[in-house]
Amino acid sequence: MYRSAINNLFRCERATTAFEFALILPALAALLVGGLYGAIAVYSSAGLHTAVEQAARCFSVNSTQCSDTSSAQNYAQSEYVGAGAPVFTASLQSCGHQVSATVTIPLYAVVVDFSVPLSASACFP
Repeated sequence: MYRSAINNLFRCERATTAFEFALILPALAALLVGGLYGAIAVYSSAGLHTAVEQAARCFSVNSTQCSDTSSAQNYAQSEYVGAGAPVFTASLQSCGHQVSATVTIPLYAVVVDFSVPLSASACFP
């Protein structure tokens, strides 16, 4: 009688789908959240590059809106779309009017937290 009860318990297939889902759920959630954080980092990198390029062009061509370094930095800040608050620097270099930027994006993983530094630079003659 005892042996047949144990055999019946191991043959029972009720709730196997729920059990398998519970085993897969943490990995699936970590993959989904990691993909979203990766997309945010790529989006922020593209926004940083665009803002730097637009500000370098404005600093070189548009003397009314971007007449000095601080106005070029403010213009770059207004053009940036992404996570975090980047630090923009504008200067005159041998290549022309240069604008550089750096930003650090925090990524919160399940077990560990780390940050991704992004930087961009553009020079327009």
